[in-house]
Amino acid sequence: MTIFTIGYEGLDIDAFMSLLAEHDIETVVDVRELPLSRKPGFSKKALASALNLSGLEYAHMAGLGCPKPVRNRYRQDGNWKHYVEGFLNHLKTQSTAIAELSELANSSNCALLCYESDFNFCHRSMVANAVHEHCGADVEHISAANARTTNPASCRLALA
Repeated sequence: MTIFTIGYEGLDIDAFMSLLAEHDIETVVDVRELPLSRKPGFSKKALASALNLSGLEYAHMAGLGCPKPVRNRYRQDGNWKHYVEGFLNHLKTQSTAIAELSELANSSNCALLCYESDFNFCHRSMVANAVHEHCGADVEHISAANARTTNPASCRLALA
């Protein structure tokens, strides 16, 4: 069993969907606390619609998002170490969500979604590591650098 992670920074919806298809992703698990985006196609409703039209599932797990106080502190001080400490402290309170995500990853080829292209500087890598610790799932980070842009009609329809 493998749990994937993906960030949509630098991608349009078509390239994003192509990466999901290339990795046989069946379920996208949105781990943004607030699933909103200025980028077309990546807010909760539009994304869920595009995924569903392509035969994929969408799940939002807000509890696995980074809490606003942790995000705000990082915006103020830019200290990644403090961010990691704050998020890991929050993650310790989310054992039920990690167990649910582990079950989902066992039954479906899942990708954890957040914005940042570099998983090293995104909380989704810490969520994926928690799943690994819980159930032994391998972790694979899908790189936007490998994206191939296509024009799937289902994605275009979902955004119309």
